[in-house]
Amino acid sequence: MPTLILVRHGRSTANTSGVLAGWTPGVALDERGAAQAAALPARLAGLPLSEVVTSPLQRCQETLRPLLEARPELRVHTDERIGECHYGDWSGRKLAELKDEPLMEVVQAHPSAAAFPGGESLRAMQTRAAEAVREWNGRVERDHGADAVYLMCSHGDIIKSLVADALGLHLDLFQRISVEPCSVTAIRYTRLRPYLVRLGDTGDFASLAPREETGEEVREGDAPVGGGAGAP
Repeated sequence: MPTLILVRHGRSTANTSGVLAGWTPGVALDERGAAQAAALPARLAGLPLSEVVTSPLQRCQETLRPLLEARPELRVHTDERIGECHYGDWSGRKLAELKDEPLMEVVQAHPSAAAFPGGESLRAMQTRAAEAVREWNGRVERDHGADAVYLMCSHGDIIKSLVADALGLHLDLFQRISVEPCSVTAIRYTRLRPYLVRLGDTGDFASLAPREETGEEVREGDAPVGGGAGAP
């Protein structure tokens, strides 16, 4: 079965302003995110990509633009099932404010029970994304062969949930996974099991250094809902 390359979109204006964007329209890449996207073609130059699938949201479309310009032969498909989680009433709100919501404790510690008011549950998000991957695996293998490589450009929580699915982890453990903006995660699917062969690879270790506090952080130990802004 194929190898899936999961690319999280580059850093967005919502990431840097500490806002949970969700499906809010008009969320673009910021200057750093645009630079991350511009570097993507060189990072993926050695991969014979057969198909490209993307979330419909602007920040993913902008992330892929340099890659598609460099490789015009690639076919790109849009699939809403790998779009961001529908955060409902939380969309557009500051993460620093949301950390005190009672639901945030559930999102962090028991995400399989978390459902966003006016939106969807994290369980439903994972289910739709995993179904999309399985469908695309079959389609890519049928059209390009079992050794094909294809790419999906998506969002932090989607990618984390797909990694958990591939590793056989319960969704309640997915907040232990981290994928930075424009990071590359690779999952090789086989008939019997998937293999996680890359996780959140940016080629940059700056995010491992201690960070200055800004007063906008979530509680220590909490996972950044939506994926976070990555290294400063």
